[in-house]
Amino acid sequence: MSILSLFVLIPVLMLGGLFLSRNISQVRTVATIGSALQLILAIVLSVLFCMERNAGNTAEMLFMADHLWFAPLNIHYAVGVDGVSVLMILLSAIIVFAGVFASWKMDPLPKEFFIWLILLSTGVFGFFISIDLFTMFLFYEVALIPMYLLIGIWGSGHKFYSAMKLTLMLMGGSALLMLGILGIYFNSSADGELTMNILKIAENNAIPIEMQYLLFPLTFVGFGVLGAMFPFHTWSPDGHASAPTAVSMLHAGVLMKLGGYGCFRVAMYLMPQATVELSWIFLILTGISVVYGAFSACVQTDLKYINAYSSVSHCGLVLFALLMWNTTAMTGAVMQMLSHGLMTALFFALIGMIYGRTHTRDIREMGGLMKIMPFLAACYVIAGLASLGLPGLSGFVAEMTIFVGAFQWTDVFDRVFTIIACTSIVITAVYILRVVGKILYGPVQDKHHETLTDAVWYERLSTITLIVAIAGIGLLPFWVSDLIRDSMSVISDRILQFLPL
Repeated sequence: MSILSLFVLIPVLMLGGLFLSRNISQVRTVATIGSALQLILAIVLSVLFCMERNAGNTAEMLFMADHLWFAPLNIHYAVGVDGVSVLMILLSAIIVFAGVFASWKMDPLPKEFFIWLILLSTGVFGFFISIDLFTMFLFYEVALIPMYLLIGIWGSGHKFYSAMKLTLMLMGGSALLMLGILGIYFNSSADGELTMNILKIAENNAIPIEMQYLLFPLTFVGFGVLGAMFPFHTWSPDGHASAPTAVSMLHAGVLMKLGGYGCFRVAMYLMPQATVELSWIFLILTGISVVYGAFSACVQTDLKYINAYSSVSHCGLVLFALLMWNTTAMTGAVMQMLSHGLMTALFFALIGMIYGRTHTRDIREMGGLMKIMPFLAACYVIAGLASLGLPGLSGFVAEMTIFVGAFQWTDVFDRVFTIIACTSIVITAVYILRVVGKILYGPVQDKHHETLTDAVWYERLSTITLIVAIAGIGLLPFWVSDLIRDSMSVISDRILQFLPL
């Protein structure tokens, strides 16, 4: 058994432990031990992967395992990781660990809540380790299905509307994705032996250009819906606003990363010619996402909606950078995925903690929280500074890498859209500083807030875990960027060979 299969096995064992749990104490114990084991295993995997690379192992994927599932269609349980996959697994493990403590006082039905939350994480881990299209799509669906119940039962506000809207739109994206995967499968080989293995499909390079023109939009849009690409983003703000805290953390921090990951791992890697020919269409859409999301965040008054529209902007920046094709910009895209995942999970954790005390998310009803709950307020400032790109935090290195890579192209079209995307930095600073100044400083708007308490131990553990990761990427970005660059250069080189002279 590959070490990678443990990332699916541990959540399955956690589900068994949760089913057998008889009280809230046992539920917390199982969730804590399981999430801690996943985090330790993710750290061990990262160390082992770096050791293999340092030892000179240049294989495209490491720790691979391959077992035949369904012989008539040549479907395999095939797993393997490169540098990007390892970092996505580490990101997921960190956020799941933090999410468990952010949901420490979940009520009602804590047992059932954690069962669905862990099932969601099972799909996420399985997706990132898969190198077979069928296996990847299977885990993709496992990650999406629990969202309806998690929001519809444990959410707030217009939770049933938000849960249904999210589910229908993501299932619509899944339908497009399924058609794209089937098209890739039936055009995967020139010698008649069809395969779902991503590496073999890329090696065969047998998909005709005419089919690529059809299949690339299907797969890119299918994954792009989950990546909140304009105009398919409307599920995201409503879903985030209604979801409970830990679900918002995993949804924005991890689940939306499946969209960006699938775009480059499947659509761009397997159909490089169509990527070159059709990228300009999606470059326009992602450019709109970046600016539209940032402007929308500026006019919101609900903390969750502000962060949700901010996520639309930041995830748009990920897809924008991927469509620049060169290794530098694509490296920045993955670093932005990591940075956004951590800081938006921190934002949603803090918003949930503040809401649990003030019982409001309206920034007009808050003020002076810095002197009432200094720990939570300081953490919110750190999250805000990471979001607007303060040097020393993860947001700065991610955005700088993206824009340096984007400006490598001298084409007027690319330069114009890069400049447009750069304006999001200024807009982001506007809404972040506006919110920080409004809710943390100035006079207290509600006298009842003066008696509120600051964070307790499990809330501090959740937030500190995320802050350490944000600062770690910001202060020591090179070990992360080196892992990403080695993996993304394979995809970038494959696309650039089809660039017209």
